[in-house]
Amino acid sequence: MREFNESSYVRAKERVKDLRDFYGSFIAYIIIIPLLWYINYEFSNFIWWAIFPTLGWGIGLAFHAYRVFAKNAILGKRWEERKIKEFMEQDERF
Repeated sequence: MREFNESSYVRAKERVKDLRDFYGSFIAYIIIIPLLWYINYEFSNFIWWAIFPTLGWGIGLAFHAYRVFAKNAILGKRWEERKIKEFMEQDERF
């Protein structure tokens, strides 16, 4: 069996947590947003207020999905790791 170092285990564990958090948020979205639209339809007269939580939460969910699923995300984990290594190397030189 292949041995894994501690840093790869920690990164994998963080990724699993991010995925779990995303799926939890997505499930809540698909349950709560239709409920809000139903309440809006039944009890509001010509005021479509449900669009605001739908768009707001949807945009947040889209950013969360991008962060979780985009492998080469702009300013993502790989970028952070490269910058950390770069700064550590600079500190060692001085």
